[in-house]
Amino acid sequence: MSFTGKSTFDAGSALPEIAQDVGDVIGIVSPHETPLLDHLGDARRAARSTVHEWLEDSLFPSSDQIDQSAWSPNATNATQFNVDNRDRFRPGDQIRAEGSAEVMLVTAVAPSGLTVVRGYGGTTRQALADNQRLHILGNAALEGAEAGASRTRTRLRRRNYTQIFTAAVQVSGSQLAAATIGVDDELDYQMQERLRELLRDLENCVINGVAAETDPQGSASVRRTMNGIIRQAQTNRFRPGVGPIPAGGGGGNELSEAVLNAALRAVWEQSSGTVDTIVVNGTQKRRINQFVGDSRSYMPADDRVRDLVSVYESDFGVCRVILSRWTPADTLLLLDSTRLEVVPMLGRSFHFKRLASTGDREAGQVLGEYTLAMWNENAHAVLSGLAV
Repeated sequence: MSFTGKSTFDAGSALPEIAQDVGDVIGIVSPHETPLLDHLGDARRAARSTVHEWLEDSLFPSSDQIDQSAWSPNATNATQFNVDNRDRFRPGDQIRAEGSAEVMLVTAVAPSGLTVVRGYGGTTRQALADNQRLHILGNAALEGAEAGASRTRTRLRRRNYTQIFTAAVQVSGSQLAAATIGVDDELDYQMQERLRELLRDLENCVINGVAAETDPQGSASVRRTMNGIIRQAQTNRFRPGVGPIPAGGGGGNELSEAVLNAALRAVWEQSSGTVDTIVVNGTQKRRINQFVGDSRSYMPADDRVRDLVSVYESDFGVCRVILSRWTPADTLLLLDSTRLEVVPMLGRSFHFKRLASTGDREAGQVLGEYTLAMWNENAHAVLSGLAV
């Protein structure tokens, strides 16, 4: 028997007699996560100036390169040759060329270059070449000799600039008074939304930001911006197939385990820092996951497929793999997280500042001022030009 009572469809298309049924949960799908900021955590100190500075020091390097395009009489017997940095050498240094078993003893350091004893200690002389790397094994002093000349290195002052992140919030008096689905306080809700956007932008600038080329401290007409990780990391910038980095697994610029390990090794060879963080976007994260693809196995009873690499452990460090959508698609970052801080200006961490109301509304702005402190940029690396 059919139903003969009054039904909802009798009320018409506008349903004026039926109460609205709207869920009190508001869904947000826009990307706003900040995995790198979460990984680095809060800074240990605050910036006290719009120009944030820090000091870096270094030891005298234990290697250099030969700078000698012509040899006389020949490269095997030559006892004098020039180097890129003569101040790294002292009389009494034992040195060895890369790829050679011959040890040489430095007897004099002059503007014209080094004077050495070839085949020191009975080692076999071998030909030298321009741009060949020289390793300084150590210095031997004469017994009873006076102290040699003092050697010191100048500490370097590095800097970055604070960047102001702000977003305005305005809500009318009527909107504040009206009952709103899923929101108890519209002003607070808008403040939270703008804060999510600014945190997203902060991580993006920490990775990709660039300071102004002229007047970076800013002015009434120049906005002050920070230098991000990619801009500050200048010493170790690698591309597959160029320099110490081999081509990818397919012979091109694909990311492979050999490429990644070569970059990690290059950082390790000239820095005592420990790379403990790899930051990639989705494309390169999938390539890292494929490192273990050939060795993955499953049991007949397994009903779950796991295709994920969260931690990559190599001879040169244990690295947590961070997936950040703000990293360029062709780029991989190798970072020492102990030498990175996202520093707020003193008293200027993200907060809500109410503004004077000039009408029937409540107004304010979400405000924060931050910079990136990146100690010893040669402890980090940027691997770019990867296949996407």
